[in-house]
Amino acid sequence: MLGKLNTFIKHLWLDAADTKRAIPADMLKRLAQRVAASERRHSGEIRICVEASLPMSYLWRLGKHHSIAQLTRQRAVTMFGKLRVWDTEHNNGVLIYVLLAEHAIEIVADRGVARHVSQAQWQAMVARMAGAFRENRYEDGLTQALEETSALLMAHFAEQSSSGKPNELSDTPLLQ
Repeated sequence: MLGKLNTFIKHLWLDAADTKRAIPADMLKRLAQRVAASERRHSGEIRICVEASLPMSYLWRLGKHHSIAQLTRQRAVTMFGKLRVWDTEHNNGVLIYVLLAEHAIEIVADRGVARHVSQAQWQAMVARMAGAFRENRYEDGLTQALEETSALLMAHFAEQSSSGKPNELSDTPLLQ
């Protein structure tokens, strides 16, 4: 019971201001530029979403049937849909989701990417990001994840056209 109360307090305490402190405007701009540069080399789409805490509707489910890890994954999948990452022409969108309250990272890949990249590869990437995040090096962790995601997308979805492709999703990370 005490653990659940601590989790509620932690999630109620953190808000969008905490997200902006972790990812200030200048870093946000650099990350957006890196996403745009990455997407010029492959047909995939990459979105980054950083949230301070889970909405209360998720926290109410914490307990007997749902762990915080399950709720975090559910939220990442929900954001994958909300941000329309699933709605790309080649089904090759990837969401990098960060939940600051839990220091949790989830990567959700659309089915086109999932055919080529194993869950173990994504988990290894998450582990490397988590190391940087533990040291409050959010930009380093996100940049490394972008580079690794870009390399995977280039290996399987290299851009063939010299004219480029339309940008289907925003390059700017979503901060909440």
